[in-house]
Amino acid sequence: MTRYLITGAAGMLGQDLQRALHGREVTALRRADLDVTDRDAVLAAVAGHDVVINASAYTKVDDSETHEDEAYAVNATGTQNLAVAAQQHGAKLVTISTDYVFDGVGTEPYPENAPRDPINAYGRTKAAGEELALEAHPDGTYIVRTAWLYGADGPNFAKTMVKLAGSHETVSVVDDQRGQPTWTGDLAGRIVAMLDADAPAGVYHGTNSGEATWYEFAKAVFSEAGLNPDRVTPTDSTKFVRPAPRPSYSVLGHSAWQAAGLPPMRDWKQALADAARHGVLEQHDNPESRR
Repeated sequence: MTRYLITGAAGMLGQDLQRALHGREVTALRRADLDVTDRDAVLAAVAGHDVVINASAYTKVDDSETHEDEAYAVNATGTQNLAVAAQQHGAKLVTISTDYVFDGVGTEPYPENAPRDPINAYGRTKAAGEELALEAHPDGTYIVRTAWLYGADGPNFAKTMVKLAGSHETVSVVDDQRGQPTWTGDLAGRIVAMLDADAPAGVYHGTNSGEATWYEFAKAVFSEAGLNPDRVTPTDSTKFVRPAPRPSYSVLGHSAWQAAGLPPMRDWKQALADAARHGVLEQHDNPESRR
């Protein structure tokens, strides 16, 4: 029987991974249970497992600009520690990465082998984590890049839109950043399917298909929540200046799935409709839910 270890298990994706692996032999470790920056602790935790899924991350994008060392410790060193441990114990490692490893100036979907060229500190630490993991465990590391995540457990853009609708007549959302809204339920299911199919190690893009701007995503969220989408108004990113620059184009290509004999993940609109039917847009945040 395959034995799975999930790190970052209390977060939005970590909890959906536990659901996707229901009925299997799973060790789910939260941040409080395992400090991924502690190599000895990681080596001990990985022992006895066949697959490690790393959903732990320092995800505070703006804070990373002034706390890059802290972000690097988790996103780069922590990922390296898990790769070293997986290699030593003969386990596969699936580690979650991000569209932020790219510069965001493209106009066509980024292929899996596009050069990494991050434009902010968070992206730099995640890019370093990819490189270190592939170097430490080249034959057994799966890099799954994702973006624009929303899910049932924890704060995210989709839930924020529904929450704002309760206190604001209109909500302004940027219309000049383009990406792929992705449901953590779909991503978790795809990671399990990838492992079950014994897909080759390497880089995969774990995003729902299609593309949208944040404004288009917000309008779709309003519609699925039974709200009037005309209450969402477009603006541009100059109105929301933040410490960390954001990529303006974050659409990822999906050719690696096809090469592995798996279809690309479904369109983001289908996923959002399904997520809404599963109550994902309802307001019941768990304060522990942080990836």
